[in-house]
Amino acid sequence: MDSIDKITAYIDKNFSEKRRKHTYGVRSTALELAALYGCDPHKTEQAALLHDLYRGVPENVLNYYVKHLGLDNKYLNSPNLSHGKIAAEMIQRDFGIKDRDIINAVSFHTTGRNGMSTLEKIIYIADAVEPGRNYPGVEELRKLVKEDLDKACLASLRSTIDYVSSEGKFLDGDTLAAEQYFAELISKKEKSDDQ
Repeated sequence: MDSIDKITAYIDKNFSEKRRKHTYGVRSTALELAALYGCDPHKTEQAALLHDLYRGVPENVLNYYVKHLGLDNKYLNSPNLSHGKIAAEMIQRDFGIKDRDIINAVSFHTTGRNGMSTLEKIIYIADAVEPGRNYPGVEELRKLVKEDLDKACLASLRSTIDYVSSEGKFLDGDTLAAEQYFAELISKKEKSDDQ
């Protein structure tokens, strides 16, 4: 059984119908973007399938893993932030994933980070725009991602920052660093285009 078969067998056995549908939606979206932006399809498929491995796990179990894996205490009582970090650790053990790019794509799919690879960007944005997502602005984001991956990531990050701030919730520093990274990257690209 190859790694994709092993992962999909795990998903089909353990995920809720809603989580399974989302995960397969992220896979199809990510593979489209991988073809568009020249990213390895096998790595993309693995990262897309594995990104939410610990989503929907009870908070007390996630907290156990945060402590057991030695993750930062800021991830305690924060399923939104902890599930990707835990999955990034556990895919190495449970699925033999050694590729740092895949591990990072899973780890940072919720927050983004400074210096994201093409694979990381694809998993981050595919999670936000897969066909099951329905929120204000998603259609514009779906169009934008087909034109400019970096601009789509920046728009999604800014939307996340606005939402989390308006809710008065903890905003991960990686998200702010990612927003600054993309803003600078796009600004440099636009300046070089003008010359």
